[in-house]
Amino acid sequence: MDGVETYWIWLIVGLTLAMLEMVVPGVYLIWLAMAALGIAVLAFISAPPLALQIVAWVSLSLIFAFSAKRWLRDRPIVSSDPLLNNRAGRLVGETALVTQAIADGEGRVKVGDSEWIARGADAEAGTRVRITGSRGAELLVEPVALLADDSTTED
Repeated sequence: MDGVETYWIWLIVGLTLAMLEMVVPGVYLIWLAMAALGIAVLAFISAPPLALQIVAWVSLSLIFAFSAKRWLRDRPIVSSDPLLNNRAGRLVGETALVTQAIADGEGRVKVGDSEWIARGADAEAGTRVRITGSRGAELLVEPVALLADDSTTED
């Protein structure tokens, strides 16, 4: 190119893609950025023709992207809080109050300040239940034996 060396263009493209990676969700542009920065180094050292630089950038981008995909598949990132975005999953083990009687296996329960559809054994309104799991936006519940009931049977 006249007046501008191609390695400057690749450097600008690489840095722009790296900055866009911070703004755009996902982890894809970083591999294109790394390939562009690699081609900037190649163009600075040996100055191959532009067509060869573009072919090398596409090839290097594909190599980086598929290598990263394989690396992350073999070594997945494990979250320290796997239930972070699973609101129903976080409620497992909590107790809830039946607000609409659970009849034929379906009713409504109140947990905290929200109501949920509940599935489980039949229970009257006002009964306490324990959340045992979730299926989508529905909570799976079972009746809770109150401590007062347990103490009277021991006497």
